[in-house]
Amino acid sequence: MINKTSTFRNLLLHLFFWAFLIALPILLGPNTNSNNPEEIRRSYFWIFYMTSFTVINIPFFYINTEVLLPKLLRAKGVIIYLLTLIGAILLMLWIHEEVFHWFYTHFIHPDSQGGGGGPRRGALMRMIFQLLFYAAIGTSYRLISDRMKEDEQVKEQENERLKSELSFLRSQISPHFMFNVLNSVVSLSRRKPEMVEPVVVKLSELMRYMIYETNDSIVPISKELVYLESYIDLQKIRFGDDIKINFAHELGPKTSHIEPMLLIPFVENAFKHGVGFIENPTIDIELKDSATELYFRVANKKGTTMNETKDESSGIGLANVKRRLELLYPTNHQLDVMDSGSDFTITLTIQHS
Repeated sequence: MINKTSTFRNLLLHLFFWAFLIALPILLGPNTNSNNPEEIRRSYFWIFYMTSFTVINIPFFYINTEVLLPKLLRAKGVIIYLLTLIGAILLMLWIHEEVFHWFYTHFIHPDSQGGGGGPRRGALMRMIFQLLFYAAIGTSYRLISDRMKEDEQVKEQENERLKSELSFLRSQISPHFMFNVLNSVVSLSRRKPEMVEPVVVKLSELMRYMIYETNDSIVPISKELVYLESYIDLQKIRFGDDIKINFAHELGPKTSHIEPMLLIPFVENAFKHGVGFIENPTIDIELKDSATELYFRVANKKGTTMNETKDESSGIGLANVKRRLELLYPTNHQLDVMDSGSDFTITLTIQHS
């Protein structure tokens, strides 16, 4: 997509560059306040000629940058480009020679029939050096411009790749989450069939958020908090008094934003591995959001023996969210995982930019 601001900035830069070069002979030109009419005439001749010289060189500059460099240098090679550039310089020298002759015969010596070889030879050397200068400036400008565009395209491609990866990672969360919840519903239907209906109602609320609220790249932390509360309520219905759940949260006066469903894998992991054959299972969840950072902590007890057989999806949630954190907050997040054998604690800190 073309950046209109960048295009307008480049246009202004080109206009300023040529306006400066066109005005340079006037700014540095000889004194036109002399009382000698011949000296005044020569001064105006020099100013007008050098100004016209710059104007004539504008097409040469853009022919080199927009035609010769992209069409010949890259496609045909250096030799073909240099030969064509030399031909363009010779053509420009002929044009400048004709312009010089016209100015010389009309302003310096109106009665001359083509004399003035000395002045023309001096002007010819200036023409060659200035044409080489414009060719060098144009080549440098085009090469630098192309390199910047290539770097921008590489950066854009990398951003698109990261967006695709994030989209894929986020899409993994929902099926993984639903798989675990449905397993819980099946287990609950066997033990407490009367609780299935409220669980399904609460599950529908979670699904509504997952489907309609997570399309944006970021959501207010307050919405993510409501989602966490709904999930915890669902687990309370499922486990009742069999597990102690502590959820402390505090939001700052200014609403911060976060990628949707970034925190739920940590809570889900705590419920998945923090209940079962564990004495007095307890899950502590703490969420604090301030103007400078988001603090999130989840702790759960662990059993001394394996209380479940891991399936192929076990660990997807944590591995997923770690990768998302690396992509979203590469330099302003810290994730600490502590496993003491009897307790498992994760602490996440995200610095607000």
